[in-house]
Amino acid sequence: MRLLKLLPLAFKQLVRHRLRTLLTVLGVAAGMFLLTAVETLQRSLANATETTAADTTLVVYRENRFCPATSRLPEHYADDIRSIPGVREVIPVQVVVNNCGASLDVITFRGVPEGKLTRYAPEIAVIEGDPAVWDQRDDGSLLGEQFARRRGLKPGDSFDAVGIRVHVAGIIRSPFPQDNNVAYVKLPFLQQASKAGLGVVTQFNVRVNASSDLKPVSDAIDARFKSAQQPTNTRPEKAFFAESAGQLIELIGFTRWLGLGAVAAVIGLVGNAILLVVRGRVKEHAILRTLGYPGRAILFLVVSEGGLLGLLGGLLGTLLAWSFLRWQSFTLGSEGHTLAIRPEAATAVSAILAALALGLLAALFPAIQAIRQPIVKNLRE
Repeated sequence: MRLLKLLPLAFKQLVRHRLRTLLTVLGVAAGMFLLTAVETLQRSLANATETTAADTTLVVYRENRFCPATSRLPEHYADDIRSIPGVREVIPVQVVVNNCGASLDVITFRGVPEGKLTRYAPEIAVIEGDPAVWDQRDDGSLLGEQFARRRGLKPGDSFDAVGIRVHVAGIIRSPFPQDNNVAYVKLPFLQQASKAGLGVVTQFNVRVNASSDLKPVSDAIDARFKSAQQPTNTRPEKAFFAESAGQLIELIGFTRWLGLGAVAAVIGLVGNAILLVVRGRVKEHAILRTLGYPGRAILFLVVSEGGLLGLLGGLLGTLLAWSFLRWQSFTLGSEGHTLAIRPEAATAVSAILAALALGLLAALFPAIQAIRQPIVKNLRE
């Protein structure tokens, strides 16, 4: 507890050298900005691809097809799928995207049968606009809140994308990231606008009664249409995303190296700053030890300065990264599926703690050097 009383002294030592402290904090903040962005990408990918016990959604796709433009299934398959034991609800979906490859800010239209969206996904809530407009207009659309924010759209606006012009009837919010990044329109309208043809859809989204039903139901669906003209390939929604977004996963996997580079940069910046502090303060440390301060007190003082530099830089960099990612609402898309890059509170807390730990670690070697220096020699210098 006595050592904690040295923390104000460590802070005053940093304030004495404002320029050096400022430059070091800014450097640490830049590294933590990058590290926070990388961790946000990794966590977002994990949330989108790792199956949990709460997952109950299957995606029925055309066998050996990946891009939505190449997957064509008869709409009447829905009746056969609905009759399979364990199936709670089925909804045919027509998907139209502006780019099938991995890209930023992908535009995705999803056509669903009229009156089926809220029945299939009752957790979707209209937070802006009038649902009656969606029912009345053939070209009405319900935009996910992140999609609307990214495009600067509000109820009453119209926009044109992928050769399809729609009217914004409302803004929706859903606990599922996929729903917050697409534009829902009526199925017949999208089939005609995209020239896919009536009676043909891209996929079927299937809700099962429990996660334990995912495997038996998916096997039963594929067995039912194995000999049909349009055979199917059914997978859990997250597994489907993981398989179809291979390029996206490889791209995000590479960012781990950027995160390691940011960690190395933070350690180097803090370590160099503290080493300069120790070399320029040998006489002060010798006086403190002459006055009776033990070596562990000097060690704690120097390490505390490194921890404070890491903590201040971590707070600044994490706050900037959090604000930037929240403001921009970035998405990555591949094969008609979107990955929402949204920072979480756990990511911010872990980044700040990591910055503190890196600061303490970087200051450890200079601190050991400080307590090993001879007192008499330092007093003479």
